[in-house]
Amino acid sequence: MDRPPPRRAMLYVPGSDERKLQKISTQEVDCAVMDCEDGVAVNRKVDARRTVSSMLDKLSCPHVRDLAVRVNSVSSGLAEEDLKEVFKANRLPDTIMLPKECKKVSDKSLLFEAVLFGSDDFCASIGATRTADAYELLYARQKVVATAKAFGMQAIDLVYIDFKDLDGLEKQSLEGSRMGFTGKQVIHPSQIPVVQKAFSPSEEQIKWATELVEAFKEHQETGKGAFDFKGEMIDMPSVLQAQNILKLLEKT
Repeated sequence: MDRPPPRRAMLYVPGSDERKLQKISTQEVDCAVMDCEDGVAVNRKVDARRTVSSMLDKLSCPHVRDLAVRVNSVSSGLAEEDLKEVFKANRLPDTIMLPKECKKVSDKSLLFEAVLFGSDDFCASIGATRTADAYELLYARQKVVATAKAFGMQAIDLVYIDFKDLDGLEKQSLEGSRMGFTGKQVIHPSQIPVVQKAFSPSEEQIKWATELVEAFKEHQETGKGAFDFKGEMIDMPSVLQAQNILKLLEKT
């Protein structure tokens, strides 16, 4: 089975706002999410699901790799109606996002591709206070990455709430990328280029990975195992890291 497309940036757009949904067609983003859940007021839930269903057929999104819909949680009692309305569209979404309670879904016909970290829900659940450096979320973020990758899924990092602080966004995005996250949730179009760059291989990483893989091939032909590469002893884990960088480059 082919690897899913990268979701470096996942842009949330409130499903009750047709004007904002229309702007998805102008965005260059890996994943755009039509939101029926947190981004929609309680008294607009019915309007949101109907608007989303309608816009799925109307929108042309040539630069969006993955057009997703986030439905409400199962416990809200709204998920079933959301899904019924969304599936009325002639064009179905590429992805359905199931918030908070995926553990209750047992349908084996579903393919789970990613896990997202809902930092605000997590903080509310444990009584933590959000800080600028997100120190209180360190363990949880690492746990999400480890668990997602153990099951071969993408790991999508938390939202950076201050959408005007692009420097802070870049810092947190690079931090998440180094942790092993494959992408980040965003709430404003201005965040997209910063995030997608942070979760893309740099020129230096590409050069390192390309040269290392070539060196590995040469040493394999000679029957050698570990080998010296630019003053560092290289074994299979380092080769796998290089191969992962090149695979990501193929998809972006």
